[in-house]
Amino acid sequence: MKCRSPWLIGTVVGFSFALGLVGCDYWPPALQSEIEQLRSETQTLTMEKIQLQAQVADMSKIKQELQEQIDELSRVNQGKTAMITSLQHQLDTARARALKAMTPRTAPHKTQVKPAMKGRPASKSAPKTPANKSQTPKAMGFDNRPRSL
Repeated sequence: MKCRSPWLIGTVVGFSFALGLVGCDYWPPALQSEIEQLRSETQTLTMEKIQLQAQVADMSKIKQELQEQIDELSRVNQGKTAMITSLQHQLDTARARALKAMTPRTAPHKTQVKPAMKGRPASKSAPKTPANKSQTPKAMGFDNRPRSL
């Protein structure tokens, strides 16, 4: 019996080794259900990932369109600012010309006015204007009266 024992032990070890290399195809039912659950979760997450990637692509496209609109509006704003500055300069020039045209020009050859006689006012020719009225001509379109909205 001493001879069979090593042969039997070698056979068992060899069979165990072969079974270990081939693997076991038996999976317990609890493990199978867990595997199926993980597969379905993986598929669900993959679908959600694809949807989110599509949303990110759409949002990137919308962002690009909005950035183009912002750039266009910035260019228009710069143009309008330049136009406003130019118009303000023209308005200031027109006001200066209007004020220059309103100031009376005195001739250099005129003599000085003699003092008036007693009992008469010093100057009847100068019209009195109210303190709150401006000297700007109304024909130019400048009217300083308060306006109601």
